[in-house]
Amino acid sequence: MFDFDGVLTDNRVLVNDDGREAAWCSRSDGLGLAALRHIGVPTLILSTETNPIVAHRARKLQTECIHGCDDKWTMLSNLLHTRSIDPATVAYVGNDINDLECLRHVGVPMCVADAYEPVKKLARLVTARPGGYGAVREICDLIVESRRSVRKSAEL
Repeated sequence: MFDFDGVLTDNRVLVNDDGREAAWCSRSDGLGLAALRHIGVPTLILSTETNPIVAHRARKLQTECIHGCDDKWTMLSNLLHTRSIDPATVAYVGNDINDLECLRHVGVPMCVADAYEPVKKLARLVTARPGGYGAVREICDLIVESRRSVRKSAEL
């Protein structure tokens, strides 16, 4: 599970004179998510943001997306319950106070390097890279490598 603003973006927004918004994302994050998809690891973007940018980027990344969500933990817990997924098996990547409840309840709480300090205190892993600058790729690469290591160990 990934937050969008501040995780897949650098947490900034560009507002045009007509009110349309744009955000910067890292292409390397997209390659990391594709690698997870390739090994069968499901991903989801969970965002409070209602901007269509979130859904557009998720579609491009071929990643499930729930956005416009005011209470992330309620949404996430309902989703996990519906899909019979134990929260202890879920990794969640956040960066700000609206991610705290999700981070408190999942098995692998993570955050980006430039996350809000209370978020960092809850995280079991803090990326070396900030949000929007390859932090998601960093996490994806760790997951892919850990799967390879487990597979190699099983072959021995």
